[in-house]
Amino acid sequence: MALVAGGALSVVGLTAKPGDAPVAIVFGSKVETTGEPSKRLKARLDTAAELYESGRAKLIIVSGGFGEAGFSEPRVMRDYLAGAGVPVGSIHEDDDGLNTGATCANAKAFMDSSGETSANIVTQYFHIPRSTLSCRRAGIDIEGAESPRFFELRDLYSIARELVALPFYLIRPES
Repeated sequence: MALVAGGALSVVGLTAKPGDAPVAIVFGSKVETTGEPSKRLKARLDTAAELYESGRAKLIIVSGGFGEAGFSEPRVMRDYLAGAGVPVGSIHEDDDGLNTGATCANAKAFMDSSGETSANIVTQYFHIPRSTLSCRRAGIDIEGAESPRFFELRDLYSIARELVALPFYLIRPES
């Protein structure tokens, strides 16, 4: 049963496509001790940069916290995107996105202040269902999602974690 559920979770994420939305919300991930984004995070950021370059996003929200290495994930993400050609003025840093729910709530507050209502999610394929649900509960109109084509063995653990977390998000009362 878990194998089928994990497969379904993966298919949902891998087949997700971005919709017509001006904002891309990029969920944070590990920053290396060198201050560079991890390979997983680089893949997310490259995906967000492609959305920007193609005109499918005019604003990118990068969210995370301060990692174990002592770096601000959003600052590292911003610097990487700027190096990829995304103007710094088109990037909003959220240093208080310590988890999925906080990222979505913070993105909603920023979007309200900037007059935006809809977004696409950029995260790993296995995280798309839960992050979509969380953003919708925060009041963000999620038009779609994009996941980088990136796989590592750690994804097997992450899929299992999502299989445990998603039901809690489904039954949790609206906040």
